[in-house]
Amino acid sequence: MTYANVKDTLETGGVLILDAAIGTELERRGVVMDDHAWCGAATLTNLNELRGVHLDYIAAGADIITANTFASSRLMLDPAGLGDRVHEINKAAIETAFAARDEAGRPDVLVAGSLSHIIPVQVGSYVSDASDRPSQQQYADAFGELAGIIKECGCDLLLLEMMFDPEFRMRPAFEAAKSTGLPVWAGLSAKWADDGSIVTYMQDQDVPFVDAVKLAAEYDVDAMGVMHSPSDVTWDALKIVREHFDGPLTAYPDSGYFKMPHWQFDEVISPADLVVFAEQWKKDGVQVFGGCCGLSPEHIQAISVLKN
Repeated sequence: MTYANVKDTLETGGVLILDAAIGTELERRGVVMDDHAWCGAATLTNLNELRGVHLDYIAAGADIITANTFASSRLMLDPAGLGDRVHEINKAAIETAFAARDEAGRPDVLVAGSLSHIIPVQVGSYVSDASDRPSQQQYADAFGELAGIIKECGCDLLLLEMMFDPEFRMRPAFEAAKSTGLPVWAGLSAKWADDGSIVTYMQDQDVPFVDAVKLAAEYDVDAMGVMHSPSDVTWDALKIVREHFDGPLTAYPDSGYFKMPHWQFDEVISPADLVVFAEQWKKDGVQVFGGCCGLSPEHIQAISVLKN
């Protein structure tokens, strides 16, 4: 399958299955997470485990697998003392995804590169140090560097993931992604505010989710949706996306919560319950389904029935 096939599938109303978590799945399998770079550093010493994660997602029914580049921008790797290995780490992550595809004998599976705008957060929390946040130029340089590696290494598409900061970080991330010429899918992250409204995943302030959606809609992306958000929030946030975007919709929720550098696998949604949500999303027009942090191959196998 090529991206042209993906485009045809989406244009004719078909369904595609994305994989689920890479970082939290590595941790679930015993891989050590870094206090600064989270799962970004894991690629260096855990290629076999990483390949195994990809293979399991392919076996579960994923049409698209995601390279472990989510937490591998220079912004994440520099504080971990790995700034001089940005290219090496991301190249190895992408090559491992392709190797898994080859080992599975599934050339029809596409490989996506992930680009997030996350920055290191304080250990034991989910909040970054406001006094040590990068400048706009540092954001642009880091996102441009990673996007360039994703293109250079031959990824079939680029996933902008966990986009939630329209004021400072989203625009340089979108600019970097679009500059590659690759198909770009935008994944936005949302949560409930105390007043019941839907806001972005910003931890130190409430930013209306619609602000992130409107910014993303400026960039003519190939697909857009909600990811790394609880399933109930995802449902309502998708309605906001649809109000401002008429292309293919994506949905891949998380389950559990994060305390740097560990995912807390508390009360993770069951595969069966995820299917209940996903079936409703499909009725509402979603065409691409997957999972994010806390979700595993078992969840992907369960939602693969949506293709029937």
